[in-house]
Amino acid sequence: MVRASLLSLLAPLFLFAADASAQKSAFDKPTLEAYVRHLYNLNAALTVQVGDPKPSDLPGFSQVRVRISQGTASQELPLLISKDGKKIVQGTYYDVNNNPFKSELDKLKTQYQPALGTAGAPVVLVVFSDFQCPYCKGEAQMLRENLIKNYPTQVRLYFKDFPLDGHSWAKGGAIAGRCVFQQKPEAFWEYHDWIFAHQEAITPENLKDQVTGWAKDAKDIDVLKLGRCIDTKATAAEVEKEIAEGRALDVNGTPTIFVNGRRISQTIDWPNLKNIIDSEIEYQKTAKNAGDDCGCEVKLDVPGLPAKSPVIAPSKKK
Repeated sequence: MVRASLLSLLAPLFLFAADASAQKSAFDKPTLEAYVRHLYNLNAALTVQVGDPKPSDLPGFSQVRVRISQGTASQELPLLISKDGKKIVQGTYYDVNNNPFKSELDKLKTQYQPALGTAGAPVVLVVFSDFQCPYCKGEAQMLRENLIKNYPTQVRLYFKDFPLDGHSWAKGGAIAGRCVFQQKPEAFWEYHDWIFAHQEAITPENLKDQVTGWAKDAKDIDVLKLGRCIDTKATAAEVEKEIAEGRALDVNGTPTIFVNGRRISQTIDWPNLKNIIDSEIEYQKTAKNAGDDCGCEVKLDVPGLPAKSPVIAPSKKK
């Protein structure tokens, strides 16, 4: 009788111990969402989406991306979670044997993109931009006026489309720009300058007429072909690919520039940008762990045929 009473008294203690040992795991999506909401004091109007865990370069940790959004505005939060699910790390880690911006460099794809400057240059600028963004307009003018004039052989500039959801004709302008690039790559920069210069006059309704009107005065542009490309949105998939690349790099606004992988996520004036470029040119003289891979090798491997020397397109120097 005494033993039975003792066991009945100990039973709640055993249950309490079992509950205490049931540790929470950050790999449980509702648990992680609740933790993030409390950590950043997020109100109920914000949507929180927890992604699936993926491998990370940091031993013992997996990466989970958390997307916080409200309407068309969003921000992604990359988190590192220990293998046991108990620890969460937010921040940046570095490997002293690699370029500190290796993660960004690995994600930046520049092959077959609109480009200016010398192929193989030691410094590469990649610009994520929006043709409807007024800040992008100012920065584009600054780059066009100064970059190649000051660095004719040392810098390569690549353009990436990142039209923002809240802009009514930005994606249409990006699609049209890719249509121009498909026809005549060098004409893209004429289009780039023109559309920024006429930004305030363009609407979703008149975009096609404005672009085809520009094309009539442009050299070697087939206006009818361009119009069909715009109507069918033939290059929309390319634009969506650029947007996805930007999101993978945590680009949340425009303009965003990467200088050999170094992120500049706010507008910058020419003297400060020049200082960064000069520093990177000097650093790459010894580091040689960034710069341009022109992607201009065209090689067709056919089984059974002897290997041929690669065909390299000559670079144009300005």
